[in-house]
Amino acid sequence: MGPLDEAGKAASGFMDAMKSQPLALALVVMNVALLALFYTIIRSAEARQVRIVEQQKQLVELLAKCMVLPQREGLVPLPMPRPAQQGED
Repeated sequence: MGPLDEAGKAASGFMDAMKSQPLALALVVMNVALLALFYTIIRSAEARQVRIVEQQKQLVELLAKCMVLPQREGLVPLPMPRPAQQGED
């Protein structure tokens, strides 16, 4: 007996068991469908994440081009006001 005969016997035994238990067959079909759905959701989420990262990179590049601060020599930054301490008026 070869492995194909053994696989055929196992498959026919599985089908016979499923014929006698239709609820078990429905559960097997549902599990396969849920696995396929889960796989599809994971793949689409990965693709969506890649697109979001690409869009964020493009947005950062665009904003970097728009925000050009003039650079002048001799400018001194203004000091920031100190927050009032408790007890000071």
